[in-house]
Amino acid sequence: MAADVLLADRIDLARPVDAAPPRSRGVWAVLLRRPTFTLSAVVIVWWLFVAIAWRWFGLDPFGDTGVKLAPPSPEHWFGTDRIGRDVFARVLAGAESALLIGPLGTLIATVLGTALGLVAGYRRGWVDQLFMRTFDVFLALPTLIFLLVIVGAFGSSPLVLAAAIGVLFAPGIARIIRAEVLVEMGKDYVTSAQVQGERTGRILARELLPNVWPQVAVQAALSIGGAVFVASSLSFLGLAAAPPSPDWGLAVNENRAYLQGAWWTLVFPTLAIASLVVSVNLVADNLKEVLRG
Repeated sequence: MAADVLLADRIDLARPVDAAPPRSRGVWAVLLRRPTFTLSAVVIVWWLFVAIAWRWFGLDPFGDTGVKLAPPSPEHWFGTDRIGRDVFARVLAGAESALLIGPLGTLIATVLGTALGLVAGYRRGWVDQLFMRTFDVFLALPTLIFLLVIVGAFGSSPLVLAAAIGVLFAPGIARIIRAEVLVEMGKDYVTSAQVQGERTGRILARELLPNVWPQVAVQAALSIGGAVFVASSLSFLGLAAAPPSPDWGLAVNENRAYLQGAWWTLVFPTLAIASLVVSVNLVADNLKEVLRG
């Protein structure tokens, strides 16, 4: 009997008593009742579907229709550009590059930033100071100059651009995760795990990460919008996609001179970028409000 009591005490001691019980179903129920979240999620899902399946629609974003700078019509919903290419087909095809570099860079930033933030917050001391000063250096770097250096040194392949965006966004995520870890370090379940002699890796992965996961999800969602915008800006500047790519940022750059005479060649790619970035930010805002509520 005494052994059973001691075992029960040990199990209770190891349980994260300060951690909130899982409530993922309740979170989704609250989110789905929010019109801004639902509408934004539909827009994001639509662009994800288009990025994967645009080739199935039978549209040719590179072919010459024979009609140059034609306004929107039943034959060409978004009109045609200066070469005679269908703008609607190019907008749909451009979703592929928009949802390749930005989300991949966000994934890299989230994984790297979360890992560094966990270590910095848990170790503290000189490790924390070293990480924080390094993060300060990266956060002080001008975004475009940093990306120019990376592109000049390693090229402009999607993987290189995604890695550069990941490194650029990781310090900001790491600082926020570090702050969350410092709050969690004062709670009983972390002390209990340390007293029991659990390894650092296990404490980080099994104890701290589940309790800072809501903040990780929020930061990842917030970063996607910024990453998509940065990727489009790189294409606009000619550092990423090159003609005849249907990339949205490149389309804005190529057609900016036609704003007055053929507004549709510029407006529709711009609206595509705006719809995706705004929708991602609205999803992130709703997620932050619900998780922190």
